[in-house]
Amino acid sequence: MSAPSGAGGATVWLTGLPSAGKTTIARALAERLRGEGRQVEVLDGDEIREFLSAGLGFSREDRFTNVQRIGFVAQLLASHGVTVLVPVIAPYADAREAVRERHREHGTAYLEVHVATPVEVCSVRDVKGLYAKQAAGEISGLTGVDDPYEVPEAPEVRIETQGTSVEESAAVVHKELVGRGLL
Repeated sequence: MSAPSGAGGATVWLTGLPSAGKTTIARALAERLRGEGRQVEVLDGDEIREFLSAGLGFSREDRFTNVQRIGFVAQLLASHGVTVLVPVIAPYADAREAVRERHREHGTAYLEVHVATPVEVCSVRDVKGLYAKQAAGEISGLTGVDDPYEVPEAPEVRIETQGTSVEESAAVVHKELVGRGLL
């Protein structure tokens, strides 16, 4: 399936803490876009780590490498008319900026979405049990708790998910894509 007439691809980079709602929002948005006949791919951070970045750890260097790999794939797909939704933590501003620059250099649309869920809310959601493991001393280096998360200073969209439904959050991103002529 090709992109609808007049619509090119774009990368929508959803960044935020673990259990912020990034993947949930991305999947809801993907479903809506597919319903509109759009070509969409979700590059989930956990799946990428398993298949594309296997062997990388969680050091700053390895996280940077992981983000660059994801950014490369996203830009490549987006340059071929796909709307690419990328729900990843991507904790460091310089790594996110390098991905944005890659898109800029290739003339590929890029939209950064900060899923701005407070750590207290994320720890209650604790989708993967990471916060509980960190609190029990079973793991360390949890982003936003004992490892840094550099909050995006000027994302195109900032969504505060507490008190906002998944559908409302996805609609905010959809509206931004439409407003920028990317859909």
